Amino acid sequence: MATAIQLRHEKTGRVKIGYYGFSWTTLFFGFFPALTRGEPLIFALGFTTSIVITLSISWFACLMLWLAWAFVFNRVYTCKLIGRGYEIVDPAGGGMAARIGLGIAARA
Repeated sequence: MATAIQLRHEKTGRVKIGYYGFSWTTLFFGFFPALTRGEPLIFALGFTTSIVITLSISWFACLMLWLAWAFVFNRVYTCKLIGRGYEIVDPAGGGMAARIGLGIAARA
């Protein structure tokens, strides 16, 4: 199950919600959550890959791709936000758990 974390851009102050953990929406809707979160390149690459796998291998292989992507997508999305200058806001002390869940080191 995904855990939501609040992220704030260090320069603009813009706040976004990031996630870590398993993505049920990605499991059920494939690569469309990437499109709704403003990541059209990830959507296009994933959608094209799933079509190619379905046509060349099988629909079962495509389902396995979706399952694997459901484990990875939230971490990829949130780490991309952090790479763009967003920082984890720690209002309830969950920042360390988020860093551990994302596999990133805490800032000193």
